[in-house]
Amino acid sequence: MPEPLRLKGISASAGYAEGPLFNLDPVVARYNRKATAADERLALGTAIKAATGRLATLVAATEGDAAEILEFQLAMLEDDALTGPAFAAIAVGQPANTAWRQALDAEIVGYETSDQDYFRARAADMRDIRDQVLRTLTEESEAAAPAGAIFYGEDIAPTRFLETDWSSGGGIALKAGSAASHVAMLARSRGVPMIVGLGASPAHLAGVALLDAEHGGIILAPSRAEVEAFRRKSSSFAARRDRAETFLTRPAVTNAGTAVRVQVNIADPSDVNSIDVSTCDGVGLMRTEFLFGKTLPDEETQYRAYRKVLEWAEDRPVTIRTVDAGGDKPVPGFTVEEGNPFLGLRGIRLSLARPEVFRVQIRALLRAAIHGNLKVMFPMIAVVDEYQRAAALFAEEKAALAARGVAQKMPPLGIMVEVPSVAIAPEAFAEVAFLSIGSNDLTQYVMAAARDNASVAHLNSIRHPAVLRLIASVAAFGRAQKIPVSLCGDAGGDPAAIPALIEAGLRDLSVVPAQLAMAKAAIADVSI
Repeated sequence: MPEPLRLKGISASAGYAEGPLFNLDPVVARYNRKATAADERLALGTAIKAATGRLATLVAATEGDAAEILEFQLAMLEDDALTGPAFAAIAVGQPANTAWRQALDAEIVGYETSDQDYFRARAADMRDIRDQVLRTLTEESEAAAPAGAIFYGEDIAPTRFLETDWSSGGGIALKAGSAASHVAMLARSRGVPMIVGLGASPAHLAGVALLDAEHGGIILAPSRAEVEAFRRKSSSFAARRDRAETFLTRPAVTNAGTAVRVQVNIADPSDVNSIDVSTCDGVGLMRTEFLFGKTLPDEETQYRAYRKVLEWAEDRPVTIRTVDAGGDKPVPGFTVEEGNPFLGLRGIRLSLARPEVFRVQIRALLRAAIHGNLKVMFPMIAVVDEYQRAAALFAEEKAALAARGVAQKMPPLGIMVEVPSVAIAPEAFAEVAFLSIGSNDLTQYVMAAARDNASVAHLNSIRHPAVLRLIASVAAFGRAQKIPVSLCGDAGGDPAAIPALIEAGLRDLSVVPAQLAMAKAAIADVSI
């Protein structure tokens, strides 16, 4: 009997899975070269069209974040800047498969070697585009995975994830990958166990595997004792998850009777379609980047999106963040290329630099405010002047709408606390209506460690004393000044981090909808 092989990685979506290992790494298929360059060009065009059709079908069956991922792939396939080099290579004698692979590989290298997690995460989308077209060119079909399989390989394509039936169980274990990738985001929202960053491993792995995506490990060829221990841990996790569901419809209260508000983070208005509004205390973060895709959104499009969520929330607060473009979120026609965009023109800095775009969003928000309990927050604030300039633009646009007789309302204006300068010296911001701690960026900036980089992931922890000390000081400042303070980053939904956050003085957390029940259950176990 082979010795058990134990691999350690990073948890990207908590859970447990036991099943047969399914190798994701592609098999090189043979390509039949065509007689002429015109035939090669036709073959590539046909393959691109087939991939576009497949994506369009998937888009029609999905919504929210999943649809946005697929729409990005569609936009890339329709972009001559991506496909042009391949057709040019065919014109000088390259076969279609080589021309396409070389053109896409050149793009992928740029994504993979980027120092920003957004572009590294997009590398999986680019590989997906490459491989979909190559499979069509070589007439290769994807091997079918057995029910409940654990997908293992370098990375998994977003389309492969979305086309997989996860109802029979299964999970994902990647040698590379990213906890910030789109597939990781989809896995968390659907409860699919996933780990990344396993690194190099022996070839030709097969057989039954035990995936512990709560702690970030996988065991291959496990012993009977290991199987039994794994099943105990899996049962314990399932019991905790089932117990958590009983807390979903209750107000969140600690074991000592301290009330904690639990709101939800949403990335698209369609997210609220599957959320029972009675299970949460409102929306702690509504991102608006979904609006800024292929073209800049007009005022009416934005107004309708904001109004939908405000009316869904009834009288509960809805905190909408002005567009946080730049950094890991480039927007064509809006953001600028920079050497280090995480420290450049992003968030509120970009909005203030492009007031003609920002004013459109401001007018939509002011008009939508009459339909509910709206709060607006500005991202990437570093100095008080930025807040004051943004607030002044709101005042100007409110006056202009009023002069035209347009119904509007000034919402409370607050800021994200994600730049260390604000967390260290919050007293400069005594005039803001509220503070919302963005734990992802705050932790990244304090620890100088990207959360999707396996080599430094151990440093990117909100539970580091330096990060917790800053959170506690912001919470104390808020109490002293009677300014509400919340937290809307990933840490708010992490059961392991919640006790430390409450101990730091936070009483308002915002989590992704899939983490709502577990967050409430974790709060109930805190003795404060």
